[in-house]
Amino acid sequence: MQTVSQRFLRYVAFDTQSKEDSPTCPSTDKQRLLGQALVEEMAAMGIRDARMDEHGYVYGTVPGDPAMPTIGLIAHMDTAPDASGANVRPRVVDYQGGDICLNEERQIYMRPVDFPSLDQDRGKHLIVTDGTTLLGADDKAGVAAVMTAAQFLLQSSRPHATLKIGFTPDEEIGRGADRFDVAGFGADYAYTVDGGPVGELEYENFNAAAAKADFHGVSIHPGSAKDKLVNASLIAMEFHALLPVHQRPESTDGYAGFFHLTGMEGQVEQATLRYIVRDHDMDKFREKKALLEKAAAFLNDKYGPGTVDLKIADSYYNMKEKILPCIHIVEKAKAAMEAVGVAPKVCPIRGGTDGARLSFMGLPCPNLFTGGQNFHGRFEYIPVEDLELCVQTLVKILEQG
Repeated sequence: MQTVSQRFLRYVAFDTQSKEDSPTCPSTDKQRLLGQALVEEMAAMGIRDARMDEHGYVYGTVPGDPAMPTIGLIAHMDTAPDASGANVRPRVVDYQGGDICLNEERQIYMRPVDFPSLDQDRGKHLIVTDGTTLLGADDKAGVAAVMTAAQFLLQSSRPHATLKIGFTPDEEIGRGADRFDVAGFGADYAYTVDGGPVGELEYENFNAAAAKADFHGVSIHPGSAKDKLVNASLIAMEFHALLPVHQRPESTDGYAGFFHLTGMEGQVEQATLRYIVRDHDMDKFREKKALLEKAAAFLNDKYGPGTVDLKIADSYYNMKEKILPCIHIVEKAKAAMEAVGVAPKVCPIRGGTDGARLSFMGLPCPNLFTGGQNFHGRFEYIPVEDLELCVQTLVKILEQG
């Protein structure tokens, strides 16, 4: 039987970055390469219904006791566009403390002073990058954990619930649940295996929206610009200044929401600002969207109609309202963690998962830890021991039924 770390090291060799401006599903064909490899591996394990659909979603079933509920485990195959996922060069470090040299040639170090979680990982075996790419623990660690749990169940004589496996593309660009076949999946409830440090158990996430503001100006030669020139870039700066400084990601934590400027471009005639808007509280979420609209209306009144064209689109909502009526599935996950020696840490997600949207599509879906740290960047890492605890937790959930 392959270990979970062996699987993980094999999976990160696949470059599976998703691409936000692609109209296809999956957004990149390279995600299908991992999907097909997973289907072949599942079939070799004895999963007869292993398949990948036309949209790049991978499904499979491990039959279990029909008297138990049917439980889904879901992870995503893509990695974030924030850092390169090509030519990942992982290695395992027997970590006893201090700085880790990721890349001697480029003098790239991962230091506890910058990443305090390292102090809690002394004595563990850390899978790290070479400092030039992300690792892909988000969420190939989840994929590896689900596959390893499935293999354990297939080889076990102990009773367990039927397991439904789902691997999604494009989660990192917010489209992982778009074409997920909830009815065909056939689970009573599910868990996404897409969390961070050991013990994380999440069933609250942000309400989320994306906003795009286009600014229209008038370009005139600066030598004769008085009372004629309207600088779109300056109006964009004025718009941003109307938003509260203390409601930015770098100033918030816990349940506090934010406006996050994710992109900007501009000239005199045309400028664009892009934001993501987040809040756990629905009323505060609506207030944030209303503030954007108020800022746009103010500038249109000041500079003339059509100066600011604001578009806001909701992305997903807080799954808490869908989980509370079936809170027993959270309690089951807590009991499973405690049974394998993990202290549950119930906390809100300062982001979103496929499970948020799937919960609103009729599949209640809290989120479980993988053990990974520093997602979406060159300093991403995961302790082998923590990833193994993830597998043990998944198996225990299925055995509890």
